[in-house]
Amino acid sequence: MFSVEFYLPLYFQAVKAAAPLESGYRIIPITLTQAVVAVIAGLIVHKTGRYLELIWAGVTLQALGNGLYINLDATTAQGVVVAFQMVAATGAGLLFQPPLIALQALVPPHKTASTTATLGLIRNLSTSIAIVAGHTIFSSQMDARRSNLLKKGLPENLADRFSGSSAATNVLLVKEVSPQELQEVVKESFSDSLRGVWILCTCLCACAVIASAFVSRQVLSKVHVEHRTGLQNFHQRREQT
Repeated sequence: MFSVEFYLPLYFQAVKAAAPLESGYRIIPITLTQAVVAVIAGLIVHKTGRYLELIWAGVTLQALGNGLYINLDATTAQGVVVAFQMVAATGAGLLFQPPLIALQALVPPHKTASTTATLGLIRNLSTSIAIVAGHTIFSSQMDARRSNLLKKGLPENLADRFSGSSAATNVLLVKEVSPQELQEVVKESFSDSLRGVWILCTCLCACAVIASAFVSRQVLSKVHVEHRTGLQNFHQRREQT
């Protein structure tokens, strides 16, 4: 989801001619939906103790939402984009806490801290890898469209700026391209290149859907048990033995 949030502003700036600040405003539906759904998911787990169904629903909705992004192009209405965002963000919101609860329910109390840290590390590494992989796909796709832009009449200096890794840094030049017909061609090139990113995210979510089938169901205890941890307690146990 974080990879999608990284590249959606690029779509808004390059394809929808939004200013950098405006592109930030346009992903507010994602952040708001995620926050609200995450709170609701937490309340559901607290009241029912059931988390597995939330994981299944989360990965399914996120895969569906990312799949819908594949349809984004230069003519997509803003209302449609918001609807796609809310579907994917609902799935992401459902996955904030339930996977952690599922993990903690499977390990003994003294391993809770290490497993929580491990999950956080994996999430951060996965986000970084997805963003880098997405950039590689986007850059290679823009490179492949350079010759077509030249055939359509785009000056070579602009074609170079809209190629490879330079394309993401020159999105503000898109609205300066003239005539309008040629500008639309450039927007389509950005839109088609970003489609590869959406496909990557959808495939990753599809893998998550498959993996969720292997998450086991655990009965969460309603009784609070205090577990003593820390180095002092560890040394006391050693002295007793």
